[in-house]
Amino acid sequence: MNLIILLILAAVLIAKGIIIVQQQEEVIIQRLGRYEKTLKPGLNFIIPFFDVPRLTTKRFSQKDINGNTFAFSKQTDRIDLRETVFDFPRQNVITKDNVSIAINALIYFQIVDAKAAVYEIENLPEAIEKLTQTTLRNLVGQLELQETLVSRDKINTELRIILDDAAGKWGVKVNRVELQDIITPTDIQAAMDKQMKAEREKRAMIYEAEGQKEAAIRVAEGQKQAAILSAEGVAQARVIEADAEKEAINRIITALESTAAAPDKYLIAMKYLEALKDISSGQNNKVVYMPYEATGILSSIDGIKEMFKH
Repeated sequence: MNLIILLILAAVLIAKGIIIVQQQEEVIIQRLGRYEKTLKPGLNFIIPFFDVPRLTTKRFSQKDINGNTFAFSKQTDRIDLRETVFDFPRQNVITKDNVSIAINALIYFQIVDAKAAVYEIENLPEAIEKLTQTTLRNLVGQLELQETLVSRDKINTELRIILDDAAGKWGVKVNRVELQDIITPTDIQAAMDKQMKAEREKRAMIYEAEGQKEAAIRVAEGQKQAAILSAEGVAQARVIEADAEKEAINRIITALESTAAAPDKYLIAMKYLEALKDISSGQNNKVVYMPYEATGILSSIDGIKEMFKH
């Protein structure tokens, strides 16, 4: 009988002295109330009744029958080293321009030092939650409403840096922070919708005015270019006409000089005859007067006639 009792006691002692730790978990062991060691994953041995695992608080999330998520905590001797996500309940914060908004956030963190997580803070999940809430209030309180709505990434980054720095002494590494919802009051949201609509209409009018302006500029440039080209064409035509007349006159002068005639008198006579033609070509002209100088011109014509005989 005594042997059986001894065997039972021995079995109990052995069972109490063996602890199996799962992967990505650690156990803090205290001996007579003082920190002794940290058990790593695998098979570990301790001294029964002298060595005792230190309990710590762990937070759990669960959904009720209505689908709402609620959190609760319980004591455990296992410290989970995996990344953990906390879904914080919605809280009211006030922006710099005194607008009350509701924000809820997610925080992803990981315990990297089990000893610090147990001994440096009493209730790690609650401490992280309160730190996140107060830090979020401070950050949003420095921003106006419009800036808060468009600066989620900025808030997430600054919040993560501050939390990671503050929680570092607790053996915690904050990996990521995400703002889920930013809910504004109904009247503020309605005013913002009207403002956004007005801004869109304003931008549309600006774009339309700029388009009309650009079209008018292009039309004016086209007319200007057309006028320039037309003027250049007229100028070129006049130059060509003048060159042709110059060439004709040079040829006539050359021909007259070869016949010993007076080229200047010939040219004057030709121009005079052209002028007389224009004078007499009027529709209402009934009588044509011969100018006084006509006798001189006619003598020149006689001379030209004699020239061509040669």
